[in-house]
Amino acid sequence: MMDFVLEAWTSGLIEMSRALWKFGAGRAWQPGEPLKLLFAGYNGTRNTGSDVRVEEMLRQVRRVLGENNVDLSVMTFDPERSRGYFSGTRQVQLPMIFPPFLFREVRKYDGAITCEGSMFKSKFANALSTMTIGALGIASAENKLSVGYGGEAGAMDPMLEKMCGHYCRRSLIITRNEESQAILSKLGVPTELGTDTAWTFEPHPAEVGRKALSAAGWDGRTPVLAICPINPFWWPVKPSVAKLIARKTFGAYKESHYSSVYFHNAGPSVDAAYKKYLGAIAGAVNAFRKTHNVFPILVAMERLDARACEALAPQLGGAPVFTSDAHDMYELVSVLRCCGLMVSSRYHAMVTSMPGLVPSAGITMDERIRNLLRERGHDHLLLTVDDPDLEAKLLVVMERLAADADAVRDGIAHSVVRNLKTMARMGVFLERAVHKCYPEFPVRAGVHGWEEYLPPLSPNLQRLLETYDIAAAAAAGD
Repeated sequence: MMDFVLEAWTSGLIEMSRALWKFGAGRAWQPGEPLKLLFAGYNGTRNTGSDVRVEEMLRQVRRVLGENNVDLSVMTFDPERSRGYFSGTRQVQLPMIFPPFLFREVRKYDGAITCEGSMFKSKFANALSTMTIGALGIASAENKLSVGYGGEAGAMDPMLEKMCGHYCRRSLIITRNEESQAILSKLGVPTELGTDTAWTFEPHPAEVGRKALSAAGWDGRTPVLAICPINPFWWPVKPSVAKLIARKTFGAYKESHYSSVYFHNAGPSVDAAYKKYLGAIAGAVNAFRKTHNVFPILVAMERLDARACEALAPQLGGAPVFTSDAHDMYELVSVLRCCGLMVSSRYHAMVTSMPGLVPSAGITMDERIRNLLRERGHDHLLLTVDDPDLEAKLLVVMERLAADADAVRDGIAHSVVRNLKTMARMGVFLERAVHKCYPEFPVRAGVHGWEEYLPPLSPNLQRLLETYDIAAAAAAGD
């Protein structure tokens, strides 16, 4: 019921924005002014993947559109948790009850760019997708730039799907895989094929990651095995006034309370599935350690993942835990890139480690890791969180990961290079979308190489390009 209220409320405010715009209310961009763009997403929760994505979007947009030509703002749930991120960008606090905020805020800008990876799906929270549709819908209702950047679409509840098809039909959604493009195209939403935007992220130097590992007991020599667990069964998050009243009055629903009026999925079946998932990971890792000398660590890519890490740590002999609360995104990714192997249920743990050529396998709850491993050519390294034989199959996958590490690294390197080129193409799509919406905006003149549509690349990425792009060209006979 509360999801319905949020969706109806947001839809009504989009329609009101359209009506007010027709009567001349709202901001209209004037040539010579910086283009004011609002990045709408799930930041300020210490979700490393979300923060890394947006950091790189901002760098790419400045590179493509010109730093002096844009004025960028980013939504955040908690400015304290995003302090030090998104340099040179204004941060705007997003309340949990967001429809009035969207109506007030989006209309102050010349366009909205939605930046959450799980952009259109009911798996995690209808509210998050409703917020995304609201930002895009209000911007397009005022004939402004309305772009979804590097997101995914999955299964949606009927009303959410209807909202998406109705209010995003004048937006441009640049998806990060073909599967998402197919879903949105069926709804009549314009799409282009892109990728994630975390590929160009450069963390702190390796010395920082090694120092953090040493402080946790690493000897500096033993290969590090990173395990990135989640609670895959307590989604979706849904709003509930009744649960909130019970929480405030009787202290009920404490464990499942997410924030404000939002609560995780909960119950005995959720607890049982979660316990089995963690037990399967622990069993496989402990069996693997009997024949492989590794230093296991647990990594919480989002604050919420700390619970899973803390629950798993005792089953792994007290393995150290690295959380996004204690380590910012620059340090946490530096730690990941010092690892020798990775088993992850977090998509961005895999993506951000790939430029460091860390061999990784995935235990997925949805299509994100599945699509990534398919693109890498590593379907054999994919498992699902609810597999009844997860422990036995994970041990087999880890053995293959260790035995075929060099071949896996080679596939990862080629994947990084392909995705860098795809990300550059996203910059071209964005430039065209801006020029279409604002023909007098000063787009760059002349012919530009594809690298100029990316943020400035680190020496590490430059080396990967030089090595693997040349190798790919040679293999193709170019």
